[in-house]
Amino acid sequence: MADVSLRQLELFAALPNFTTLSAAAAHLHISESALSQAVTSLEHAVGEQLCVRRKARGLTLTPTGQQFARQARQIVADTQELVLGAGRGQELRGPVKLGCYSTFATNVVPELLEGFPKRYPGVHIEIMVSTNEELLSALEAGRLDVALVYDVSLPIGYRRRKIYGTELEVHLHPDHPLATAGTLDLPDLAGEPYIQFDATPGTVNVTDAFAARGLEPTVAARVTEIGLVEALVGRGLGYGLLMSRPNALPMSLEGRPVVVRPLDPPVTVSHVVGIWPEDMNLTPRASALLDFALEKLGGYGRADVLPDPAAPGGTAVIP
Repeated sequence: MADVSLRQLELFAALPNFTTLSAAAAHLHISESALSQAVTSLEHAVGEQLCVRRKARGLTLTPTGQQFARQARQIVADTQELVLGAGRGQELRGPVKLGCYSTFATNVVPELLEGFPKRYPGVHIEIMVSTNEELLSALEAGRLDVALVYDVSLPIGYRRRKIYGTELEVHLHPDHPLATAGTLDLPDLAGEPYIQFDATPGTVNVTDAFAARGLEPTVAARVTEIGLVEALVGRGLGYGLLMSRPNALPMSLEGRPVVVRPLDPPVTVSHVVGIWPEDMNLTPRASALLDFALEKLGGYGRADVLPDPAAPGGTAVIP
């Protein structure tokens, strides 16, 4: 049997997070020469090159090295779970690293941070709020246990668990002529000033939804923050189109009232899901956190609306 230590596996499992060996060594609180020696020892044990180390080009893992890092990360995680589980009995304890997509984090994270530690006082939640791309990268590198994202345009290789349903809604000033309607359709909105939440791929999907009906939105302003969309709507400068979110009050950040109306027929329907790499085991703490999120948020959303990608404008939006 090859003479490989858990410490060597732990060190190598962290390498995908860094572009140079010196940066990895600094983060791991080890000298660069000691880290290089650990990697070389692993390569001798494996009998194959695991990474390419060039001063000018930094650190690059070979395909074998990438697979080795994933398996090493799982071994290290399983060992940590073994140690944590040996003395806890039925009590969960230890960290859980949760990622959350930035645009709905305000409506989801507070509920989880308040309630989950009360139920599991031995568990500590670490939060990362970011874009889809950064969350996926963090999951792949093992910096997150699980992430909450929209179930839209996700790459293969991830397991997922549905948390709550979400759909595109219209946000209006209370005095807007359309605010008295129970539901709205895209033709009702096409000629009205539109405050566009400028985010990829949401912007394209909204435009395509209008185009599928032979329409084009009348864009009055393009902004990159949901709070600013609500603020402009609250001042009567136009309407907004945003995905529905739990724990959201119908008012702007300035405290001005906003009227929210559903679209009929629905334009976009999606789900917020918890995802993790399919080649990684979900820890008991992360699984319990997703169970808690489903318990607290799973009843949100209209049960009578189902996704229909073939319908006009049926492509999901990520605002």
